[in-house]
Amino acid sequence: MIDTGDTAWILVSTALVLLMTPALAFFYGGMVRKKNILSTLNLSFIMMGVMSIQWLLFGYSLAFGTSNGGLIGGFDYLGFNDVGAEPNEKYSSTIPHMSFAAFQMMFAIITPALITGAFVERVRFKTFLIFSVLWATLVYAPVAHWVWAVGGIFRNLGALDFAGGTVVHITAGFSALAFAMVIGRRKWFGTGSLEPTNIPYTMLGAGLLWMGWFGFNGGSALGANGLAINAIVTTNTAAAAAGVVWMFLSWRDNKPSPLGIVTGMVVGLVAITPAAGFVTPLAALAIGAIAAPISYYAIRLRKRFKLDESLDVWACHGVGGTWGALATGIFATTAVNSAGFDGLLYGNPAQLGIQAVTVVITVVFSFTITFVLAKVLDKVVGLRVTENEEDVGLDISEHGERAYL
Repeated sequence: MIDTGDTAWILVSTALVLLMTPALAFFYGGMVRKKNILSTLNLSFIMMGVMSIQWLLFGYSLAFGTSNGGLIGGFDYLGFNDVGAEPNEKYSSTIPHMSFAAFQMMFAIITPALITGAFVERVRFKTFLIFSVLWATLVYAPVAHWVWAVGGIFRNLGALDFAGGTVVHITAGFSALAFAMVIGRRKWFGTGSLEPTNIPYTMLGAGLLWMGWFGFNGGSALGANGLAINAIVTTNTAAAAAGVVWMFLSWRDNKPSPLGIVTGMVVGLVAITPAAGFVTPLAALAIGAIAAPISYYAIRLRKRFKLDESLDVWACHGVGGTWGALATGIFATTAVNSAGFDGLLYGNPAQLGIQAVTVVITVVFSFTITFVLAKVLDKVVGLRVTENEEDVGLDISEHGERAYL
């Protein structure tokens, strides 16, 4: 039976999660050079168009259609066939099926947008368009099915992922790493100035991401209820903890870094995503506080290997999401969510093992498929612009427009 309160909350959450994609665009856009701001913004904005169409036509069906051996959904919902005003009892009995599908669409939009931070300032736009559709079909849809769909292999195993630590952040983070390894470094990486051109853009984006994450995690309760409130409080707590810890980690010469602070906040949001509806606020405090140094030193490790994964998607989303998935296996408690399982600290060490298996398979799958896909696209259409186009900047060479006169 439709509950108007639950439905209203999911509609609001859907809008909040959609807001996260332009927020991400500004978060990323502020960290690139002046000549590439429009290009970077556009990589996220175009996903709102391309992924909305892909999800409607077949993406949702592959992710949430009738399971085929736990690996992929069927063709039940192609073109949103049979996705209407009545509830889908398999996922929520109190909201229209179409509201559930629309809410999930917003996750499908932002996930490939996250990957763009790995290859800004050098990727060919038309190649990215092809990549995004193929990646959403070959990586995102299967993993979403494994974790969230009735009959999915990870769901059957008992893996917990409240709002997408595995489905969104691990897939995006390790796919970003693979793509960066294939596309190679920017021309002036390690020798010239690659300083961010507009940190206020990045701070604005981070603030809007934090706001949108209340819909991301709170909406994943699929109802206006106590679980949604818990998810919002744990989300806020983890972001706060990670931001404060990162501030101290990045405090140099008596100067705390604003860019570091907002980076830490986003890492905290990433880490709590799989756990938000399964852990207490105090556990969220620990999850966020621990996530900050893990991702901080992952960035330093990436720099040591001189890998130009430009905006640290792997360190922030891949590594942060991995910690969050494992932390769920440590801190989860049925006292918060009776539909979940207790974790290590509540007498169930097996849950941590299940989370670890899920992480390993997702990492290997996402990295491998993306690496192969990027290699093929590089051979067939080319991944990156020419040196001259890179020197001019992608705003002009790819889009023919300037952000600033």
